[in-house]
Amino acid sequence: MAWNEPGGGKKDPWSGQEQPGGPPDLEELVRSLQRWFGRMFGRQGEAPPSSTIVWLIVLGVFVLWILTGFYIVDAGNRGVVTRFGRYTETTLPGLHWHIPFPVERADIVDVEQQRFLELGYRSGVGSVPQEALMLTGDENIVSVHLAVQYAIGNARDFLFNISEPEKTLREVAESALREVVGRSTMDFVLTEGRSEIAAQVKALAQEIMSAYQSGINIQAVNLVDAQPPEEVQDAFEDAIKAREDQQRFINEAQAYANEVVPRARGQAARVLEEAQGYKQKMVAKAQGDVSRFEQILAEYEQAPEITRTRLYLDAIESVLSKTGTVLVDVQEGNNLLYLPLDRLSGFKPSTSELPSAPGEGAAAAQQLLQREPPPVRQPVRGREGRGR
Repeated sequence: MAWNEPGGGKKDPWSGQEQPGGPPDLEELVRSLQRWFGRMFGRQGEAPPSSTIVWLIVLGVFVLWILTGFYIVDAGNRGVVTRFGRYTETTLPGLHWHIPFPVERADIVDVEQQRFLELGYRSGVGSVPQEALMLTGDENIVSVHLAVQYAIGNARDFLFNISEPEKTLREVAESALREVVGRSTMDFVLTEGRSEIAAQVKALAQEIMSAYQSGINIQAVNLVDAQPPEEVQDAFEDAIKAREDQQRFINEAQAYANEVVPRARGQAARVLEEAQGYKQKMVAKAQGDVSRFEQILAEYEQAPEITRTRLYLDAIESVLSKTGTVLVDVQEGNNLLYLPLDRLSGFKPSTSELPSAPGEGAAAAQQLLQREPPPVRQPVRGREGRGR
């Protein structure tokens, strides 16, 4: 009988009887359900046996349980299947099925995600002194901030070999960093040794994590910051500035030396060449003078007077050819008016043009030229009629 049958009133749709005004009877409701299942699965008017209902329920639950074993592994992930807690297999991306819980379990692990670990600091918080402060090889304290980038290389090892992977990696990285910094000096850590320290920390930490079979691959290690403690920051900055000034002065001095030394060497080489040339010139001149003197000596031994006269005339000719000569003819009077005509005419003999070779009267000529001209003598005339 349908619910909307005309004239149905308050009849029960299963039994067709009138429903009382009070709450429904539970026993009657169960009997109605049994009769309904009987019409569906049994003969008309007969209820199916209770065992059939139980098996149907069991079958439905079993189907639902079987369906819970399907799982999907996305790209870049791996599925780790365990049976009663023991590793069974690792599945690749795609649709898979495992025996549902509690027999087997599938854990999805992202093996392509880049994970980051901050050591000595936290983003948005700042420095963590318990991790950042460490002792160097020269017994100084530095504050070091380190960033570690890693990924999961083996999902099975990552899940089963270590209980807290990130905590373990943090402790291993801190231990490796303290070991490397402890072998280095403070200046090396703060200046040119940052990249080398990061490389050493990466190699040492990866070696330890591989020995633990952690399934973690360290991709990169970056030394974010390395500074002295805040208490000595000002003094250290002054020391750095002084070191930079020292290096700058050294560079400037080196540049000046590179500029001056080659020029000085060139000048020295030029002076040596000039001295060598002057030496050869003077030696050749001396040899020529000696040869000429020997020739004159041979002539002098044969005719002394003639040779002496010729030498005198040669000397006078050489001197007078380079001087100004003024002839004054005084016909009347006894007074001689002397004027420095050579100075008035602008002629000034040069001592560098005088002969300097032996036998040319150079010494005598230079003495004549170096003498001061005699004072000008004015004619003195007596007054006419004086004493008259």
